[in-house]
Order: sequence, then structure tokens, then C-alpha cells
Amino acid sequence: MIQSILDIIYPIRCPICGEIVIPKGRRICTCCKEKLPYIDEPRCMKCSKPMELEEKEYCSDCERKQYHFDKGFAVWVYSDDLRHSIAEFKYHNKKEYGRFYFGEMIRIYGHSIQKLSPDVVVPVPLHRSKYLERGYNQADILAKGIGKALGLPVLSQLLVRNKKTLPQKNLSDKERLRNLQEAFVINEKLFCYLRGKINSVLLVDDIYTTGSTIETCTNVLKSNGIDQVYFLVSCIGKGF
Repeated sequence: MIQSILDIIYPIRCPICGEIVIPKGRRICTCCKEKLPYIDEPRCMKCSKPMELEEKEYCSDCERKQYHFDKGFAVWVYSDDLRHSIAEFKYHNKKEYGRFYFGEMIRIYGHSIQKLSPDVVVPVPLHRSKYLERGYNQADILAKGIGKALGLPVLSQLLVRNKKTLPQKNLSDKERLRNLQEAFVINEKLFCYLRGKINSVLLVDDIYTTGSTIETCTNVLKSNGIDQVYFLVSCIGKGF
């Protein structure tokens, strides 16, 4: 009843066009959803990027680089519509958009994640200064929605971002890796209670572009004894 009242006062707005969604009960306009570039086969077996050649198993990026995560999943190719939508989600307090994103992440990959059976879900953390500026971590919103739906514990504080980095979007691949060196650390106080109890982690973030952030987080987790690291994101860059 409370949710019904809230929907009347604050009607659901489409995360793509921003208009009130009709019919009631949906989280995106039908026409807007049809525009979204959902990833289908063939896709990279490592990172989930779409590929043109069915006979290839891995995208050129995963063939060229030695990523240490075990497997990744992504819902959409990072298009202009999604770039604008996620910017609103991240920077302009449109937290309600997260319900559509994690709903689709669960709908498409929930069964696959359950088969992998990760011990915990961990969002990619924000630096404290960015968290104070925004008031929330968009990856944490996604992680908590996914964890609740799949019955998995969410450890929002397992990884700590202890270095304020430059925005990644304007940097080259090498600059991104340098930018993220020593940016993430394990939360020792929390991890000491969990050591030996966590063998696999599902990392959650909004966007995978070059993979630098996921790779850096993976290396921190694996260097602390985590055996398997998977990731789930809403959007990923296009593969070849």
C-alpha cells in the first residue's frame, strides 16, 4: 500500500527518456526498452562483450590482456542513451533508475550467478570524498538489489577506495591502470573475521569500459586469498 501511494506521489519515470512510464507498473517505456542494445550471442566467454565472429571464444581485448577475473556478465552495450541514463543515476540523484538496472541484471543473469554460487556480493567502492559529494554509491545500490533478489550477502565495505583517482573516461588504457595503482585495499578489520570463509566474490559495478577497475579490484581480492572473482555490470564497451 505504501509503495502504491509513493507511485502516485512520485510516478515512475523512464530511465531513458525521463517521462512518466505508461502503463503503470513498468519501469521503462516500451519504445525506450526496444532501443536498448541488449547483448546477445556471440559474446566473449571471459568478459561478455558482444563479438561479430561466432567462431571466436574471446574478444580481442581479452585475447590481448591477461585479466585475472574468472568470468564477467554485462546486460547492454554502452550506448549514448545509456551513457546519459547512467550519468543521471550516478551524478544527479536518480537512484530510482537502479531498480530497472538491477532488475534486468537479475532477470538475464540471475540463474547464471546462482549456478556460480558466489559467497558474497561486493560493490566497487567510491572514494570517501565522492561518496560525501553524491550521498550514495551507485554500485552499492545495484549490489544490494542483486544480493536481496538472489539471497546473497552484500559486503559493501570489504573493499575500500583509499586513493582519490582522476576520472577514468579521459585516460588511455595505460593511464587508467596507473591511475588505479594502490587505489583499492581490503578492509583488514572486516576481512580478519571472514578469512577462510569467503572463497568467491561477485563484483558489481555500473559500467565496464577498459576493465581496469574490475581488474584492480580482482587483484586485491585474489592477493588476499579469494579464489574466484566474477563480475556483473549493467553496461560494457563494444568488443570486436
